[in-house]
Amino acid sequence: MGRLLYELGKMDEKTRMSNERASGKIGKSSFSWAWSFDGTEEERERGITMDIGLQSMSTKNRDITILDAPGHKDFIPNMISGAAQADCALLVIDAAVGEFEAGFERGGQTREHLLLVRSLGVTQLVVAINKLDQVQWNQTRYNEICGALRPFLTQSGFSTSKTSFVPVGAMQGINLVSRNSEDGKALRQWYRGPTLIDLLDKLEPPTRDYVGPLRIPLSNVFKSQGSTMAVSGRICSGVVQVGEKLRILPGDESAIVKSIETERVNAPWAAAGSNATLYLTAVDPVHLNIGSVLCSPADLVPLVSSFTARIIVFDIQVPLTAGISVELFHHSRDLPATVSKLLAIVDRATGTVAKSNPRVLTKGVSAEVELSLRSTGMSGALSIPAIPIEPFSENKEMGRILLRRAGETIAAGQSHRLKGGPTSSF
Repeated sequence: MGRLLYELGKMDEKTRMSNERASGKIGKSSFSWAWSFDGTEEERERGITMDIGLQSMSTKNRDITILDAPGHKDFIPNMISGAAQADCALLVIDAAVGEFEAGFERGGQTREHLLLVRSLGVTQLVVAINKLDQVQWNQTRYNEICGALRPFLTQSGFSTSKTSFVPVGAMQGINLVSRNSEDGKALRQWYRGPTLIDLLDKLEPPTRDYVGPLRIPLSNVFKSQGSTMAVSGRICSGVVQVGEKLRILPGDESAIVKSIETERVNAPWAAAGSNATLYLTAVDPVHLNIGSVLCSPADLVPLVSSFTARIIVFDIQVPLTAGISVELFHHSRDLPATVSKLLAIVDRATGTVAKSNPRVLTKGVSAEVELSLRSTGMSGALSIPAIPIEPFSENKEMGRILLRRAGETIAAGQSHRLKGGPTSSF
């Protein structure tokens, strides 16, 4: 992504040279392009992406916000936070011998990332087969990787018509924007298709919910230079404007919008689909947390401690039973929860109940379950948390969930019916 920004003129030569010199000094010269997104000292020293990097770029027909998500399994929660804000996905595959296989074998991050983004509502996918220069631009290797991925993508729910493949050599800038250089000669001998930027330029923006109630799940909270509290996140629905009073949920607090930034430009308002930064006043920072949701005081997002969900169970080894403990992920928030009841196994094609009150859920089944948040705090001072969530039928982006256990994503689905819990604060 760093090289693509450079090819598009979004990174100047001075910055490129600075990153190249600084990365070389710490023995990480091969990571110099990644430094346009990996900005923290720890990310640069370790040579891995740990948090979501945010940049923007423009193609001929599209203005695109890039959410660069970590690929390492230790940072899957951050990856989920980024994927929950995305409209489309760009999957970068390492074509080097053994590298693709390591990511695609059972338990590999390629499989998990694809399942996660599809479960979070992403339907458009561009697959960039990178580092083909390391295998001498071997067409057979490219076809082998595409052939292995296609059946899995179909099985995961990606439509063939919305999935594209493209060969690239990012370090040399080949087929990102052009392949006309001398270095691209070997690729030109067998590839006549679009470049990566051609494919990104054709991505279709989804329909936005501008008229729905305002919902802004927070993905970041920080203090600005003027000591004003700032929050950022993707607006799921509705419109927010400067001067507006917003409610913060969970909790019983509110804040006033002092200013708004989209694409690092001040704006009087922002609407559904925008990744916005809001600068807030009249609020105590203690009430602002990643995962909280900003909404209008006149139309609060429901807060519940228990709800039913329709889920699809992934390729798990141990069947799911009632009473198991899980991590519940919703946008940038994750909470300890319990699968309190197995209500039914559902036919995936028709949505009808195939079996009521099953004893276990095995891999690949679709089911309706009841999820309950677990108590937190020390003994004697327990509190039942609440989650700001809506039924999927009312707000698709506020109704998607993921379930993880022991570092593995075990299921994904949609909130169905909200149950008991506080409705405005706790």
